Amino acid sequence: MRIVVQDAPFDFGAEAAAFAADRRDMGAIVTFTGVVRDSDAGDLQAMEIEHYPGMTEAALADIATQARTRWSLGDVLVIHRFGRMTPGEPIMMVATAAPHRKDAFEAAEFLMDYLKSRAPFWKKEHRAGQADWVAAKDEDEDALTRW
Repeated sequence: MRIVVQDAPFDFGAEAAAFAADRRDMGAIVTFTGVVRDSDAGDLQAMEIEHYPGMTEAALADIATQARTRWSLGDVLVIHRFGRMTPGEPIMMVATAAPHRKDAFEAAEFLMDYLKSRAPFWKKEHRAGQADWVAAKDEDEDALTRW
């Protein structure tokens, strides 16, 4: 299990390749990368993500441990960025490895849902002359009910 919280961009291809390397005992590897999405109006200049070091890594490790307990996983990778990012830049990556695809997919979805709504990150959207904190969305909270 590897949990990384960093301000620097990451190389999705390199991370996915390293995660998948020599996985002869795993039949499924699932990856997901979240990117900064522009606003509907196309005016998002940047997304700024803040976190509390130490607390954030512990929370992500707890979520990953829960996934490993619930599903038959060989490994888990979670990378989450903080700092200022522009539309199109990667924010986070989740990877799961499991003997069978159902476990890998379900665990990855669980991780993504919990990262979206429960991970201790605070997001602020920057537009021309204005910055607003991003509020929790009902649909993100509702997604947790299936777990």
